[in-house]
Amino acid sequence: MDKPPDKPRVGILGLTLEFYEEAAPGLREDREAWVRSTISPALEAVADVSFTKAVCRREEIDEVVAGYESTGVDLLLVVCLTYTPSQLALPVLKRTRLPILLWNTQELYGVGEDYDGQKMSANHGVHGSQDLANVLLRSGVRFKYITSHLRDAKVLDSFLDFFQAAVTVSGLRGLGLGLLGYPFPGMGDFAVDTTDLVDKFGCRVMQLPLGEYIGLTEAAPEDEVDGLCTCYRDSFDVAKDVADKDLEDAARAEWALREMLSRRRLQAFSYQFLAFGEDERVVTVPFIAACRMMADGIGFGGEGDLIGATGTWLLNRLQGPASFSEVFSVDFEGNGLLMSHMGEANVAMARGDRKVRLVAKSKPLVPIRGRQLSLATTLEPGPATLAALTIGPERRWRLIASRMQIEDFGPLSTMEVPHFKLSPHNVDVRDWLTAYAMASGPHHNAICFGDARARISAVADILDIEYCEV
Repeated sequence: MDKPPDKPRVGILGLTLEFYEEAAPGLREDREAWVRSTISPALEAVADVSFTKAVCRREEIDEVVAGYESTGVDLLLVVCLTYTPSQLALPVLKRTRLPILLWNTQELYGVGEDYDGQKMSANHGVHGSQDLANVLLRSGVRFKYITSHLRDAKVLDSFLDFFQAAVTVSGLRGLGLGLLGYPFPGMGDFAVDTTDLVDKFGCRVMQLPLGEYIGLTEAAPEDEVDGLCTCYRDSFDVAKDVADKDLEDAARAEWALREMLSRRRLQAFSYQFLAFGEDERVVTVPFIAACRMMADGIGFGGEGDLIGATGTWLLNRLQGPASFSEVFSVDFEGNGLLMSHMGEANVAMARGDRKVRLVAKSKPLVPIRGRQLSLATTLEPGPATLAALTIGPERRWRLIASRMQIEDFGPLSTMEVPHFKLSPHNVDVRDWLTAYAMASGPHHNAICFGDARARISAVADILDIEYCEV
């Protein structure tokens, strides 16, 4: 399984001014006490917070940031606890790969008649943050700037999107991708030089041998197979014509695929269904496995689409659960889109008022020795976000996001594959489809519940790739 950490890991870089070490004895210690007594406990509600000490010299700043990098924090939260000269922090903030959130805040909430020199000394970080923001922008350092006070309503909400984006990017830089088979011949919208995935995102890409998959299906432990079959019967509405042997074949395929990913520490994968039909030893295509593995947070893309697998994993980390999908038909009458695929959808997103039907396809897509099982999943109605990772004009990486609605539709008894209906939010489907196409929207995409646009935008900003909202 690939479960995200419970909370983002945040390292606080608290900056002060060396001049005050002699001019205002005790000021640095006072500001450190404020961080430890107030800021850190407040942020602990949404993050695992680390704070070592306030720093005012370049070597100390370098030391603190290096320490955070070595312990694996997901982002730097930079706070000017007093005024601080920007050039001290600029070199290390330019070098680090950690996402940077510059928080303009202070302990004092209001300036009234009791304002005095002591309060001024303890509450004048704002111009330090302006100094630092200026030089970061001038130097091309990417960062987010937020102004708020801990007493503001929903103050923590302003951090959540960036925090979750940062932890997602942190995971992306070690993401293991596996490809079983090969990309679908001629499908150009997800064609990619895997070096680009490694270079831009830090992913690991590995080929998964079909022969190993076949061998593992044959070697699957009987107790594991029995356990999966029991899970299928308990979790799904198994069609009457699905025999025990059919379930066992699907279970063997799932165990084999999970084992292959586990051995290689992979968190996302794609397979090419055509490849399964090219080896007469293949018993079944692992559609059931893909549906259930997505429910465990594993990214998936169909037909050899490694970009799609990365995008599904990314959206699941940002605002899971998320599912791989594809537009199959346009509902001009109902202003919607019929979404489907050959057999893959995240069952964790299935509507909760009934069990998902587990059926045997009337005709397998490719020649196989056994029967082809599928989950006819329909999704829980409600607000949703459609997202796609793609390569756009001038070969620039791009994230596309769109606010959608999952309609109360299905399941249809005539459908043997996942299917659900989406409608664009307050937009004619004709205009939406045109805008999506002109934004380089690929034919594979991902879907999640709720509005994830702010988080998707934050990821694009951290990665320095384009963000396009349709």
